[in-house]
Amino acid sequence: MTTAVASEAAGAAAALAARPIGMFDSGIGGLTVARAVARRLPHERIVYFGDTAHLPYGDKSAAAIQAYSVKICDLLLRQNCKLIMIACNSASAAAYELVREYVGSKARVLNVIDPIVAHLGRAYAGRRVGLIGTKQTVNSNVYKKKVDNLDAAVELHSLATPLLVPMIEEGFFKNSISDDIIGAYLSNAALADIDALVLACTHYPLIKEQIARFYAGQVDVLDASDVVAADAEAYLAAHGLLAPASATPPAHHFYVSDFTRSFEESTRLFFEQEVHLEHYPLWE
Repeated sequence: MTTAVASEAAGAAAALAARPIGMFDSGIGGLTVARAVARRLPHERIVYFGDTAHLPYGDKSAAAIQAYSVKICDLLLRQNCKLIMIACNSASAAAYELVREYVGSKARVLNVIDPIVAHLGRAYAGRRVGLIGTKQTVNSNVYKKKVDNLDAAVELHSLATPLLVPMIEEGFFKNSISDDIIGAYLSNAALADIDALVLACTHYPLIKEQIARFYAGQVDVLDASDVVAADAEAYLAAHGLLAPASATPPAHHFYVSDFTRSFEESTRLFFEQEVHLEHYPLWE
């Protein structure tokens, strides 16, 4: 390889690494994943799309979620994203394979399910693990299938907890009534005698403290957003796609398909800093 060709290849690789990470979710819950990625990879620029016009995905059909996901990926590809993270368990369960096929070589695609499944295989082989998530995620049985395929003797017991997402979206948590709702779900017989509980919804990190308090240290509460961020870092490093260090922080962009003031207020809870939401009427 000549010096000129090598220099051109290095320049192309650097340009690719400097491109943003795209993320999408049915609403603003996926900002917990964005927050974890921003903490772990402070030089990466994030383009986030929350499909607030269609939330929650948890009670939508797989076909509807697939249609939404493909259209959102078109937007993220137009934003020149090098990586698309499906920051939603329901969309990861229903649309990951289709999205990966649709995007092809234009960007890499990651989901929020595979990293936590791999973590369970490493850390909880031969143990009983609980999982809570939306109806769509739980009824898809995707976690159970993937965990069983590990052949690590992880005994997974899942429970749909549909009241938790609207409760969190409304900022209605960290109070006695939400403690009662959480406690009612976690007392279900399906979750008896577990060693760990997977929070299989990107909203649930906001109630992790309440869940941990219920278990009083007897059960490991697994925040998938941290596991997903670590997986994204490893993936980008392995493929030479880590953004170069910069003296100035990256300018993230946050889009929503339907805008209300309550969404903007709630984003501070999920991302833990001031966020400006840009209304992008993707469905008009």
